[in-house]
Amino acid sequence: MNLQQLRYVVATAEHRTMTDAAKSLYIAQPALSRAIRDLERELGVTLFARSGRGVVVTAHGRQVVKLAREALDAVKEIELLARQSAVSSDDLRIAATPSLEPGLAGRLLPAYASQHPEIRVRIVRCDGREDVVNAVRRQRADLGLTDLPVPADLVSHPFERQEIVLISPPGADLPDPVPMARLNGMRLVLPAQGTARRREFDHTFAVYGIRPLATVESDERRGWLRTVRTGKASLLWYRGMAMRAERAGLVVRSLDPPVTKVIAMVHTRRRLPATAQDFLMLTEGGSAA
Repeated sequence: MNLQQLRYVVATAEHRTMTDAAKSLYIAQPALSRAIRDLERELGVTLFARSGRGVVVTAHGRQVVKLAREALDAVKEIELLARQSAVSSDDLRIAATPSLEPGLAGRLLPAYASQHPEIRVRIVRCDGREDVVNAVRRQRADLGLTDLPVPADLVSHPFERQEIVLISPPGADLPDPVPMARLNGMRLVLPAQGTARRREFDHTFAVYGIRPLATVESDERRGWLRTVRTGKASLLWYRGMAMRAERAGLVVRSLDPPVTKVIAMVHTRRRLPATAQDFLMLTEGGSAA
C-alpha cells in the first residue's frame, strides 16, 4: 500500500461514486476502479460494495478509511513542518506596535540573539493592536506583540504588565503620581472615536467617573508626542515610551491608582516554526501577574 492508494480510498469514501472520486483525483474512472480492486486483493478484504450507481463503504472499509485519513493527515503535518523549517530556519517575524517595539528591540531581541545568533529577526511594524492581529492571522508575522485582549481565534502568552503613564508638556502643574480625578477636564490626545482602543480608554474613564477633553483624536501614533510638545495636550501611553518622551523634553508621571495593561505574545492556532517556539520559551521567563 502506498500514499496514492490511501488517497484513492479516502476520495472514494468521500464521494461515494467512482466517477466523482476520479474527477477529484484528476484520473480516469477505470484507472481508479482498477486501483481499488488491486488494493482489495492486496489486503484480502472488500473495501467498497456497489449500491445502485454508487458505492458504500464496508465494515472493513470504514476501518481502512479511518486509518488512511490519519496517515494522510500525518503526512500533511510532516510536509508542513518541512516547509516551515525551510522558510523560517533563519528568519523570525514579529509584529509589534510603535508603543511596544522599544521593549522588544531593547530587551527581548538582544536576549534572543545571544541564544540564537544565527536567526535573523524582522520586526513587522504595525499601527495598532488590530494591525498586529491581522499580520498574525495573514501569516505576515509568526508572532505578535500586543496588549490584551485579542480575538479568541488567537493564542496569547501573557508575560508582563506595563504601566500606563501620563506624558505632559513641561511646566504642567501636576503632582507625581497624578490622581485619576485630575484627568477630569484635562486636554488629552486620544485614539479616534469608534476604535477598540478608544472604547478601552472611555471604559477606564467611566470606571473612575472622569471626562477628559479630547483635544486631538487620532490613530497616527507617530504624531502623538509632537502634539504634546506643542503644549496642546497630554498623553496616556506605556511606561516603555518614557525614555523617548523624556528625550523630547516632556514630563512623565505615574497615575494614582496605577493603571496597567497585560502584554502578550500572540499567534494563530497552528504549528509554529521552531524559531517562534524558542522565542516564546524566552518570554515565559516574564510574568503578567
